[in-house]
Amino acid sequence: MNSGIIEQFEQALLAMDRIEAQRILTRAATKQQTLQYIEDIVVPVLERIGLKWEQGHIPLAQIYMSGRICEELIDSFLPEASPERISHPKIAIAILDDHHLLGKSIISSVLRASGVALEDFGTQDSDGLVEETLKKDIDILLISVLMLASAHHITDVVARLKEQKPSIRLIVGGAPFRFDTELWRTVGADATGHNTNEAIQATWKMIEELS
Repeated sequence: MNSGIIEQFEQALLAMDRIEAQRILTRAATKQQTLQYIEDIVVPVLERIGLKWEQGHIPLAQIYMSGRICEELIDSFLPEASPERISHPKIAIAILDDHHLLGKSIISSVLRASGVALEDFGTQDSDGLVEETLKKDIDILLISVLMLASAHHITDVVARLKEQKPSIRLIVGGAPFRFDTELWRTVGADATGHNTNEAIQATWKMIEELS
């Protein structure tokens, strides 16, 4: 991917310029498939912005608005969900502690477009996520995080959920799991996705195993 496009898209997001960000993605969309330019442009740019926030170089408002702009753009580019959805097993997706919505938005959109019905729990803390998951009797839970500290909180979530419902399956993803390829095992998850396609493939594999 042209580094110039990545730089331009990052600057558009930091300036909170939705129109320019959309123009850049629209131009990229004529050259490759939707998921590919999302992986090549959007994901790495938001990871870079997240790192800048973590290092104290930008305020929370910028990473939050960057995520919201990308979420809106991805929703406009990805196809509508199919009206016929797979209703079993019960699937949910959530962000733990963070406000980085892009990964969740992409995976939700693609799975729904493939006919999968899933609950969107939004951003949750550990207690809220455990409570909501058990209340809805979820069979497969996808958890996304941006920061390493949030990834470590998954250990507690997994332990509490497995204690109450041993059959539940958990898929984790986000920047910390790409930097440390064995971290998903450390937190006790059943699978991970180092990118959007891997997360979706892991979800489908579990759907087949549990159906």
